[in-house]
Amino acid sequence: MVLDSRKSRKPAITMARSDHDRLSRLAESISEKNAAAAEQLFAELDRARVVADGRLASGVVRMGSALRFTTDAGEERSVTLVYPGDADIAEGKVSILTPIGTALIGLSAGQSIDWTTRDGQTHRLTVESVEAPDAAPIAPADHPHPLS
Repeated sequence: MVLDSRKSRKPAITMARSDHDRLSRLAESISEKNAAAAEQLFAELDRARVVADGRLASGVVRMGSALRFTTDAGEERSVTLVYPGDADIAEGKVSILTPIGTALIGLSAGQSIDWTTRDGQTHRLTVESVEAPDAAPIAPADHPHPLS
């Protein structure tokens, strides 16, 4: 089927080395208590093109990016991609460990991806715009992120 082959192909994604390293450690740390989320995150990490932090284009979704996307259901949302301890859906802070958070990492404005919700529904989102994280550093990659 044409539809199935379209859904099996994912867009190329790019990640900064620091995000890739930290997210690899995060996926490893949750692999026993949340195997599905860890597996999804590992799959995205495995297919990402990893670049030096200073070489990541400003329009690529990385940890801490604020972005706007639209869905195939006609919904438009503005969110910030964050680590689990900073997630707050009321403030638009989406955890990397949610299906949509994992789908967003590494995408650029204009790219679309299919993602499956926790209830098994498949949706398509398109990134409309991406703002780089604030200039303030997001915890260094070699230090654990506080979960508060």
